[in-house]
Amino acid sequence: MTFISTQTAAPVASALSALSALMSSAVDALTLVSTAAIDYRDLDDGTLLELHRLAARERQLVEAHAAVIAGEIAHRSAPSLGHSGLAQRNGYRTPEELVRVSARSTAREASAAVRVGLQSRDSQLASTPQRPWLVAVSGALVAGSLPVASADAIQSGLGEPALTVSIPMLASTAEQLVAEAATLDPDRLFRRARQLRDELDELGVADRERERRERRSLRFTRQPDGMGRLTWLLDPESAAVAAELYDRATSPRRGGPRFRGELETTAERILADPRTTEQLASDVFLELLRHGAAADDSALLGSGAPSVRVLVTATALASGIGCGRLEGQPDPISIQTVQRLACAGAVMPILFDQGQPLDVGRDQRLFTHRQRIALAARDGGCRFPGCERPPSWTEAHHVKQWVRDGGSTNVADGILLCRHHHLLIHNNGWEITRKGSQYWLVPPPDIDPGQAPILMPSKSSAMRDLARESA
Repeated sequence: MTFISTQTAAPVASALSALSALMSSAVDALTLVSTAAIDYRDLDDGTLLELHRLAARERQLVEAHAAVIAGEIAHRSAPSLGHSGLAQRNGYRTPEELVRVSARSTAREASAAVRVGLQSRDSQLASTPQRPWLVAVSGALVAGSLPVASADAIQSGLGEPALTVSIPMLASTAEQLVAEAATLDPDRLFRRARQLRDELDELGVADRERERRERRSLRFTRQPDGMGRLTWLLDPESAAVAAELYDRATSPRRGGPRFRGELETTAERILADPRTTEQLASDVFLELLRHGAAADDSALLGSGAPSVRVLVTATALASGIGCGRLEGQPDPISIQTVQRLACAGAVMPILFDQGQPLDVGRDQRLFTHRQRIALAARDGGCRFPGCERPPSWTEAHHVKQWVRDGGSTNVADGILLCRHHHLLIHNNGWEITRKGSQYWLVPPPDIDPGQAPILMPSKSSAMRDLARESA
């Protein structure tokens, strides 16, 4: 028989009653908020966006409560407790399964809630937290200012301390990421966390590159209906090769750059093809496999091999210290990989001065192939804020328009934009201005009456490497 002290039980019961009452009141209050579409139909844009912001705030607070509870469930379901743990006593193998079923969430959402909840519990209750560099992340979560997915992105992206990455360094970076999370969705936040970790730990780039290469795989599965499925996981270097071939086959279909000359004829043929984009890509890769299997291995696929651009600063290449970048890929590659790729192919130096590649004058309206290479190295893709289209999906836009403003076709006055944002600039009254090597986006008055300029940062990791060297 178990005896419970009444002196302890009363305050605990009172606290539980208060928590339950508060949460019930919150549910009741949310129930009163209309979900009828007619109530939102006639709202002006500003009010609608403000309600969207408030709804996001509601969701973050709810997620914070759910994560803290999930963390406690996981703590009471620790593997060391075996069948006496909370999850197994209730018929679930793991706390993630209990959370997923009871909350009717996805397995991914439940796993994130448990990971973040356990971290929050540790940060708040442990005298010496296991991951002290994440205290700021847990604080923002429980305050309701950081969604669970964003907290998990920072936690997963930053990783653990290493010989060259101390706990204070990670803590400072975590605080920076919490601040940046206000304008980044979880996927972009994860990539940003990986980027900052790579900048902190250049010596670990080669190890992480090797780990990713070890995870490469190709699986063929026969489906019950006779179809076959290929599941292909590629390391960044291999993915760059496959992506270049995929872009060749499908770019005109996906709003890629406009073409001229012989390429224009090819683009028109691809656009007129009755197959879907996915069918076209499948058939092209199958033909490559067929031709490759029958080809002389000394001339595999002829002279049209994929062209993968490697970006590296001259200092890093000469010294053998630092890292490089594969165009269109977010993660760095080791300087050893850069040197190997440089040895296997031609090297095209691009000289920069004050953040700009060397340019040409107003001899032609369209940007040349070499100018496009320079723009891709500088911009890293579409520079419209929030857009992630790679260089191969972009068009070169004249900052000073060619016809209207007499703009020049030079690299400094060119900027890469995907087709969607290129059309947006021309058709919806947006403007782009340049101050030195910085580009600013000016919204039309109906979007922002004050027309406050918005910085258009480069998406090129190589340019960040160059900026750090120059600092």
